[in-house]
Amino acid sequence: MDDRSTAGLDLDYARSRFPGLASEWVYMDNAGGSLPLGSVIDSIADYMRHWPVQLGATYAPSAEAGRRVDAGRAAIARLMSMGGHTSVDPETVVLGASTSSLFSRVARGLAPGIRPGDEIVVTAVDHEANVSPWHRLQRHGARIRTWPLNLDSLALEARDLEPLLSDRTRLVCCTHASNILGSVTDLGAISRLTKDAGARLCVDGVAYAPHRAMAVADAGVDFYAFSLYKVFGPHCAALFGRREALRELDNQNHRFFSDDYVPGKLEPGAFPYELVAAATAIPDYIEALGRRSGGDAFAAIAAHERALSGRLLDYLGTRPDARIMGSAEADAGRLPTISFVLSGRPSASVPPVTDEAGLGIRFGHFYAPALMTALGLEPDDGVIRISLAHYNSLEEVGRLIDVLDTKVRPAR
Repeated sequence: MDDRSTAGLDLDYARSRFPGLASEWVYMDNAGGSLPLGSVIDSIADYMRHWPVQLGATYAPSAEAGRRVDAGRAAIARLMSMGGHTSVDPETVVLGASTSSLFSRVARGLAPGIRPGDEIVVTAVDHEANVSPWHRLQRHGARIRTWPLNLDSLALEARDLEPLLSDRTRLVCCTHASNILGSVTDLGAISRLTKDAGARLCVDGVAYAPHRAMAVADAGVDFYAFSLYKVFGPHCAALFGRREALRELDNQNHRFFSDDYVPGKLEPGAFPYELVAAATAIPDYIEALGRRSGGDAFAAIAAHERALSGRLLDYLGTRPDARIMGSAEADAGRLPTISFVLSGRPSASVPPVTDEAGLGIRFGHFYAPALMTALGLEPDDGVIRISLAHYNSLEEVGRLIDVLDTKVRPAR
């Protein structure tokens, strides 16, 4: 048995809330999409059964549907506020299908204001959701500057950003946590540098949000997006924007909407109402988990996830053929997204072995091909990624280690 304490997290309660865990499969591909809460599933069905109407009318079912959608938006704002001192205003939450689509809307909204020579900083670490939209602004005259991966720490370091900033910098785009390396970015330091340069800060929170409190209103960011389907919810996404930053964006909706119509001007064609209404279940669950786990759900989640990560990282550290991407230590700066390669063995060859054992993992570049190149890897083969969530158990990690140890031996 692992001697790291996971006391604090009520794991039995957490696992009871996810119907997908009744499967014979062990899900360790959570960074690609977490399991949904049973209460989310029930809420979607309930909405579709009782309020299958369009919003905005005076008749009772439409009015009630509108109230439920508003409650969903408010719940997303509540989730984004957790861990902070300042609450997110629901009117600064923009809804959409995915983080990729939301950042693309922000980029289109910025485009009319871009002038030749304006500079946008992107990273060599991020998912393409927070890279490709900004590269497209080159056609409007923007110059793209790339913030490199620090090869010593295998993280984004503020000291490497500073030389890239100037009075021409309009926007800095970075991830809150890498979906490959598991490393957490120091948003405080980055925000200070960005603001000193007079620029806006756009953060991808997708890989961070399932594991830690976002507290976006206190983070010094101008835009922050995450996907609810990776935070135990339905297949949609949300973007926080500071009100003044949102107002600067060009209208993306019908032409009769004004630029002051926030957030609606960034929600063309609206969004799936039943999915947003179901989002109320997510902060409710986090708060209930906190009450059963010592009062702070995210502190309990972090401790449990460090135990899970530590057990897997310790095992990989014993393998002479394993190269871990990112820190080999299960500390506060590392999330339970663990990627590695095995010398002499294609990454693509490992998931078929774990598939046979009922363990769901994945290989690839995970939409971060620039990071693969920075790590000296072939993007098409990429890495083997084990992405854990708080509802995973040490026993499940042990099952994975047994399979890797007995059926994926070092190549001779």
